[in-house]
Amino acid sequence: MSAALPANDETRHALTVSNDESGMRLDKYLTDALARKFEAEKSAQAAPSRARVKQLIEEGRVGIEGTRPRPLTDASYRVKEGERLTLALPAPAPARPEGQAIPLDVVYEDADLIVVMKPAGLVVHPAPGNPDMTLVNALIAHCGETLSGIGGERRPGIVHRLDKETSGLMVVAKTDRAHRGLAGQFAAHGRDGRLTRAYKALVWGVPSPKRGTVDANIARSSHNRMKMAALKPRARRHEEDDEDENTAGRRAITHYEVEQEFAGGLVSLVECRLETGRTHQIRVHMTHIGHPVLGDPAYGTGMKTRAAKLPDGARAALARLGRQALHAWHLGFEHPVTGEHLSFDAPLPEDMAELVRELEES
Repeated sequence: MSAALPANDETRHALTVSNDESGMRLDKYLTDALARKFEAEKSAQAAPSRARVKQLIEEGRVGIEGTRPRPLTDASYRVKEGERLTLALPAPAPARPEGQAIPLDVVYEDADLIVVMKPAGLVVHPAPGNPDMTLVNALIAHCGETLSGIGGERRPGIVHRLDKETSGLMVVAKTDRAHRGLAGQFAAHGRDGRLTRAYKALVWGVPSPKRGTVDANIARSSHNRMKMAALKPRARRHEEDDEDENTAGRRAITHYEVEQEFAGGLVSLVECRLETGRTHQIRVHMTHIGHPVLGDPAYGTGMKTRAAKLPDGARAALARLGRQALHAWHLGFEHPVTGEHLSFDAPLPEDMAELVRELEES
């Protein structure tokens, strides 16, 4: 083992697999080896847990050195004697997020909850790689420190999320009672009629049929652990099976409807309503049926030929968009304290609206 070397705001650890350790799972090996290393160095920082190590592996922070260096993103990889492994460990984040003066677009607020319009580019809560300048930091500054204890220290008040580059409506709890009530509605995914969510997406081509349902399990991609993948469709069932995280993935259902077609069918505006809430669900499902979201850097690659066919104005607007063309435009739920049904709609943000205008003129 070599000494850790600081690189920016992370620490780089190099570890060599011994004969006794050969054949261990990667996550188990790193957890044990780092624990010994931290203890030997009397580090003031706690050694990462196995769950944290697995997360670091999936984030691409682990690799093999040597003549053929490569990243290791599979926690179940079996290490071999003599392999020299590296791990880039981010600096520990504060135990609790701090308030930061980040502008908030408040749509509705009362004593129990707040509804905001999250802009594209804003991460919802602190995580490795995004320790601050998140929606949570903005909410703490706006609502005060009382928010910090609601629903967990790292994600206070958060009951659902949007991807960093997805814009749209979000509701956040300000009290424990509101958090419990909202979390229950999101756990039911609208099956009990209390919660409604709808997104607008610009996708390549026109889905057929123009109104339909994608029912395909979602799991982490076996080729790229930073991405998700849709698996073979399964028969519709009404009972809960949301906790199945084995190789069959987790059940995911998206209802879609084509609202508008552009450029002779080259692009369409689609509304998507969720019956489940999986990571990247709409992006993965639309790609699964052959209609990836415009501008999607993870699932919309390979669309350069189609993009080249866009009129000049639309092509320029897509380049300026610089993100997936996905917006959470509708959010409805039952107020967790008063029982009143609240419903909110948010028009397309200017970057997507500009792209739609250019497509309409084509």
